[in-house]
Amino acid sequence: MADQPDLQYATSQTREGSTVVDLREYKRAKDPLPVTFHRRELDAILRVYGRMVGEGEWRDYAIDHMKEKAVFSVFKRSGEMPLFRIEKNPKLAAKQGAYSVINTDGRTLKRGHELPQVLKVFDKALKLID
Repeated sequence: MADQPDLQYATSQTREGSTVVDLREYKRAKDPLPVTFHRRELDAILRVYGRMVGEGEWRDYAIDHMKEKAVFSVFKRSGEMPLFRIEKNPKLAAKQGAYSVINTDGRTLKRGHELPQVLKVFDKALKLID
């Protein structure tokens, strides 16, 4: 067992000599953590979700954390396509705004820099037409 290398660190050769590299830091830099919703963002989204559940419009939700964006999807029935997706994409923060609401067709209903402003799209009576 004494012969086995420490799997937490690796040595790389450079012209100047050897360099010790922490593999956790290397992996974190190479494979960044997924984008997530912060607590205040989830509070705002769940407040709207609770209101819409109370009105009988929504019944289920799903949260996806991916490398490039976080998505909160809402459903009328869990086996269907989401009625709306609330997305957070930090790469768009400086341009169009990190937050957006997208409907079933893939059309962006509202986009902006502040989540509460974007969520105001649900203050209007949005109904899915079958």
